Amino acid sequence: MKVYIGLWLSMCVYLSGALVEKDLDPIPEDHDVLMLTKSNFKQALQLHEQLLVHFFAPLSSQSLGSILDFREAASALKEAGSLVRLGKLDVKKEKELAATLNVSTVPSLRLYLSGDKNKAVYCPVLKSSNSILTWLKRREGPSADIIGTITKLEKFIVEDELVVLGLFKDLEEGMVKVFYEVAADIVDLPFGVTESNEVFSKYEISRDTVLLIRKSKPDKHFEMGSGTVKEDLVQFITQHEMELVTEYNGMTASKILNSVVLNHLLLFINKVKEGFKEIYEAFEATAEKLTGKVLFVMVDVSEPRNGRIMEYFRVRTEEAPVVRMVNLSNNVQYQLPSDQFDTHTLLEFCLSYLEGKAKPKLQSEPIPENWDKQPVKELVGMNFEQVAFNHNKNVIILFYAPWSSESRALFPLWEELSKHFSENEDIVVAKIDVTANDVNIHLGERYQSIKLFPAVYAERVVPYSDKKKLKPIIQFMKKEIEQAKKDRAKEEETRKQYLNKQKSAVKEDL
Repeated sequence: MKVYIGLWLSMCVYLSGALVEKDLDPIPEDHDVLMLTKSNFKQALQLHEQLLVHFFAPLSSQSLGSILDFREAASALKEAGSLVRLGKLDVKKEKELAATLNVSTVPSLRLYLSGDKNKAVYCPVLKSSNSILTWLKRREGPSADIIGTITKLEKFIVEDELVVLGLFKDLEEGMVKVFYEVAADIVDLPFGVTESNEVFSKYEISRDTVLLIRKSKPDKHFEMGSGTVKEDLVQFITQHEMELVTEYNGMTASKILNSVVLNHLLLFINKVKEGFKEIYEAFEATAEKLTGKVLFVMVDVSEPRNGRIMEYFRVRTEEAPVVRMVNLSNNVQYQLPSDQFDTHTLLEFCLSYLEGKAKPKLQSEPIPENWDKQPVKELVGMNFEQVAFNHNKNVIILFYAPWSSESRALFPLWEELSKHFSENEDIVVAKIDVTANDVNIHLGERYQSIKLFPAVYAERVVPYSDKKKLKPIIQFMKKEIEQAKKDRAKEEETRKQYLNKQKSAVKEDL
């Protein structure tokens, strides 16, 4: 009797489970990607032996790019009939589920196997749909191409600008397993492995070694020892995968942003202008001394497609060359305090930054105490527009760089100028350090720059380009101020007429 009751209970459980499964709604999809929520996440794990989940935040710019790549990969897998399914989970909407799964970084990827939510495989940063597909393919194996002959080696090393070649005495056991693990995760580079004596002889290698081959030539090598772990080899490859100086462009941007080296020194320079070669060579020589500590990046300001990065760093074309240091963990910027770009100056700047001695470049310095009590007013970003565009004052401003000898040479002249106009209450003589303070006007040239802001209602800026002498500057100012008075009278007459019309209109309505 007990046996029958037990069988009957088991049958009930089975049938109820089957009915629940039958009644479950299909998981909605978006471009072949499963749309996961708290209510269907367990169902998705049960239905799919391999489930790659993309955790994202919809308003994140990084997430937006990864969403598009994820869609492409999902469509490619579906077309190929793969057993791997891709799903996405919005961590902003599904906060409780994300917390349960310990998701703290977005965007991020995890591969769930056999329906077990507690044993996810954490994926590396995958920068494209191709890298997602490559990662999944390398997990199934092999993660590296077997290079058996010199002929195959010659084909392999021209596959990409940079390839990774492992030379091991044993391709099954020992340190080669670490190499295979790394190859499975670093999917943006081709990996090859060999035990061929011919290849060992070609590169004059006798021990287990990993070679970085750049443009078909050996560039860097790493000897594998008994204590080498996966992280050691990853560090070696990611530190050296880029050249001493990497030019910023569409192909290199993602590698630069995802580099393990967080300190980036950027050289904004015009490649077609005179002096480029000397500055670049000094930049490259400095990079060689700081490999692994600082990533050296060159941005060509004459390339229109670099406008966005220049806008982000607030660098104008006419300011180049400019050197900035930035740490990607906090995005604080530091500017080279010099107009000299030799190796010694660049190295000293980098070392001062690494030692924590460099001063960050701020959008605005604090307003100096008693800034308006001195003959020459010292402006900063926070009070620049308030002073410059005061329609009751004629303001002449020197835009300078403190390290520029040409800028400093004008300081005595500026004191003379302020003394000359000391009795004129409607004239202000000022200066501003534009390397430490951002101003929302087009300067038109590098340091130093002189501009007059006439006392008119319209925000007018008049550049001065004559001799840097007291007399011609005074003549220039008098001429422009006289013109400003005429323009101001016209503006006031126009304003008066407008107000009279408004008054008449009000009276008619009454």
